[in-house]
Amino acid sequence: MSDLLYFPPSLQRFEPKRMVFSTWVDHLPFAYDLVEAIRPKTVVELGVYNGLSFFTFCQAMVENDIDGVAYAVDCWEGDEHTDAYDDSIFKDVQSHAREHYRGISYLMKMYFHEALQHFEDDSIDLLHIDGLHTYEAVKEDFETWYPKVKPGGIVLFHDVMARIKDFGAWRFFEELEASQQDIFKFNHGFGLGVLRKPGGADPDAALLKLLFSREEENVQKLRQLYVHASHFLEARRQARRFKELAGAKNKGGQGKQAGAQ
Repeated sequence: MSDLLYFPPSLQRFEPKRMVFSTWVDHLPFAYDLVEAIRPKTVVELGVYNGLSFFTFCQAMVENDIDGVAYAVDCWEGDEHTDAYDDSIFKDVQSHAREHYRGISYLMKMYFHEALQHFEDDSIDLLHIDGLHTYEAVKEDFETWYPKVKPGGIVLFHDVMARIKDFGAWRFFEELEASQQDIFKFNHGFGLGVLRKPGGADPDAALLKLLFSREEENVQKLRQLYVHASHFLEARRQARRFKELAGAKNKGGQGKQAGAQ
């Protein structure tokens, strides 16, 4: 990637403390590295569900000694894409937050428009938009929350490659690509869009320089890097699971190794 050496922190030390079913799994290494790079004071996630991406942000803040707070905004009732669900999802997220991220994570069980009043303009370093995925909903979420993002802050859009049902995040993000200068898209998985709000200090973190360099070689290599990082994370998780299962099979009912007297 040009003459800039970049060794992602996620490949050095990241072991997810939470792993649940989510299409966000393909982007966990990048989420971890992005938080390490921008060192946010305020993180807001719109649309949390079971918390896979949110808790990756939190884990990165803790493990990289970042003095910040993360807010999870969701009604935890479901929508037309997830269908309705009971309170067990929220209770599970709440339990994990209390156990691992007490004092830095806050769950705001409310609708997005209700949460707006709790944040000042130009106050959010990292905003993740992952609510209802229709074109109209994504556009509304962006337009209402964008003023809350600091100049130089980052906005993430999940599912920008998902052309299923009536998902429209892909279409809205394509419109942004035509009008915004600092913008990047990961194509693997269901896709992840990254937008940097104009203003603020010039990025000095290696990851941000690569994201918004607009050099085609950097773009392609960075995309390839995070495809491999995702595969590496999954392979390591599967290997650990296999080792645990193999270890369990080698023990008898009383915890003795098979064949032991």
